[in-house]
Amino acid sequence: MVRVRFAPSPTGELHIGGARTALFNYIFARKNDGKFILRIEDTDVSRSKIEWAEGIQKSLSYLGINWDEGPNVGGEFGPYFQSLRKDIYLKFVEKLINEDKAYYCFCSQEDIEKEREQAIKNKVSYRYSKKCRNISIEDAKKRLLNNEKAVVRIKANQNEKIIVNDIIRGKVEFDGSEVDDFIILKSDGNPTYNFVCVIDDHLMNITHVIRAEEHLSNTPKQIYLYNLLGFKIPEFAHVPMILAPDRSKLSKRHGATSVEEFIDKGYLKEALINYLLLLGWSIGEDRTIISLEEAIESFDLQKVSKNAAIYDINKLTWINGYYLKQLEIDELFERMKPFFIKNNIDISKFETSYIKSVLLLVREKVKTLVELVEASRYFFENSFEYEQKGIEKYFTNDKLLMLKNIIPLLNQINDFNRDKIEKVIRNYADSLGVKAAEIIHPTRLAITGRTVTPGLFEIMELLGKDMVISRINRAIEKFYKE
Repeated sequence: MVRVRFAPSPTGELHIGGARTALFNYIFARKNDGKFILRIEDTDVSRSKIEWAEGIQKSLSYLGINWDEGPNVGGEFGPYFQSLRKDIYLKFVEKLINEDKAYYCFCSQEDIEKEREQAIKNKVSYRYSKKCRNISIEDAKKRLLNNEKAVVRIKANQNEKIIVNDIIRGKVEFDGSEVDDFIILKSDGNPTYNFVCVIDDHLMNITHVIRAEEHLSNTPKQIYLYNLLGFKIPEFAHVPMILAPDRSKLSKRHGATSVEEFIDKGYLKEALINYLLLLGWSIGEDRTIISLEEAIESFDLQKVSKNAAIYDINKLTWINGYYLKQLEIDELFERMKPFFIKNNIDISKFETSYIKSVLLLVREKVKTLVELVEASRYFFENSFEYEQKGIEKYFTNDKLLMLKNIIPLLNQINDFNRDKIEKVIRNYADSLGVKAAEIIHPTRLAITGRTVTPGLFEIMELLGKDMVISRINRAIEKFYKE
């Protein structure tokens, strides 16, 4: 059975690069009727936090990337937090030491730095001098009992090339001599990333390691460990980096970069999934809109690009606008509730049918849920401010006088619907010999505070006669000069 894993470090929020990696793993598992495992790699004690781990799980769940084994789900290969697997790792450390494949190294950090400085002077790549390699196990254990600090290093003996047959990148060769006596257990008793990664992938029966390109450089050491431990090597696939538009490393200065940030900004999970799919993979036919179901049916790791993907917030926002317009109104209403609360808009005193009508009208002009909140605010609040540019252009005395004179005409409309409202306003404009826009623009500003909105007549119908007239009167009282 195909078994893949997403193994994030809980040192921050789920970055879109990590979310893309998780998604590719998830789709590959579903495509091949396999299992998707979530493993939290929290061996970096100083930087790992449980709240980050919980946040990562929450973000994955929001996106619909649900794991078959892992935290809060369980599975026969747990625990799924590496911090809870330390006893397992120490047994393998002991095994390698007893087999003379690893050794205790008592060199201090100062010793290592001196060696490193000498390598720089000699203009060669630094490799550990191996001066602790021949310390016997007995002597090493005596020194440990005397509270001397030590790390555990692999006894590397790799001269041949190490070849990685990467599903995405093809054959990648590494110079075997680059694998030196690297550390598998730090002096604080915590194992290192490359070591625990190999142990866990073996014990959890991982068949394919699909991960970010930045991990490709770790692969030679890991392959060496697989061979040293007698483990079967999984297949590797390293997905391309995601770069900023200027092809620099993607960072906070380029805007939102984590799933949580995108959620807070009102991006839909469907749009995020769709956009992540486009970062390095294509379903073909130059299609931009792709559902998760379609991706599962068509996904092929060999069709993932080797080249870096370019982050494009404008493309994501366009995709989000598309999905926003496709949402069933009941679903949109439910997703909007927390955004109204967060933006201090009390919708509790309004009928659900009214709120849904507002959302249906306003969503045509916006692309995110946050934009939708702001674009609909005037439907729920009366004490709004007026746009300054609109005041100067549309609240001149002659235009306000026209508004004043239209109030009786609006009052006479019994069935206050958009068609009758439009007819009254256009007839009034004709009677004055002016374009309808001369009345429409100041009316819009008076009842919304804005110069750009959805259709005015639809807005007036939704607000109702009393509210429309009340707001026109408010504008006249505030800006008309006798």
